[in-house]
Amino acid sequence: MRKIKTVLLALILAIVIQGVSIAQGSKTATEKATFGMGCFWCSEAIFQRLKGVTKVESGYAGGSVKNPTYEAVCSGTTGHAEVVQVTFQPSVISYKELLEIFWKMHDPTTLNKQGADVGTQYRSVIFYHNAQQKALADTYKAELNKQKAFPDPVVTAIEPFKNFFVAENYHQNYFKLNGSQPYCRMVILPKVDKLEKVFKQKLKQ
Repeated sequence: MRKIKTVLLALILAIVIQGVSIAQGSKTATEKATFGMGCFWCSEAIFQRLKGVTKVESGYAGGSVKNPTYEAVCSGTTGHAEVVQVTFQPSVISYKELLEIFWKMHDPTTLNKQGADVGTQYRSVIFYHNAQQKALADTYKAELNKQKAFPDPVVTAIEPFKNFFVAENYHQNYFKLNGSQPYCRMVILPKVDKLEKVFKQKLKQ
């Protein structure tokens, strides 16, 4: 009888430990989101500051050439867009919240253009990783246009994720490493300032 009780207690303890482990795992589980919203230097600086975002990589997606160079992508002949691949914890920041930030931090109404950056490589695009991301992006875009949230229709492309190629090392952490450069001060910094004003509660301390 004592042996049975001991075995039962051991089983109960194992189940409890496993349950705690699963719960902790769900809190730290991550997903990926891939967004193109113009120059990836700007996009990277924005998403790096968000709570729940564990990694941001600048790179290229949506093209037909493997391992493209920055020069090739800038030529507009490879079909790639400059994007950021965001690794995030859904328990801290949801995909819907990332979409909100995505649409508010660039102009999704200009086709193949963001400010002075012109070309298909600067197109507004969401590369969804699963059916849920697609549904959320489609619904959000439709609602923005229905409510006429912008003066012009949202032209953001919503496409299935197929590939992602990490950009050259000098593109990674660009704003952090080159904050004093004229482009960073004139173009990226105003976006960062806007992020801090509009999404203050979502920022890392």
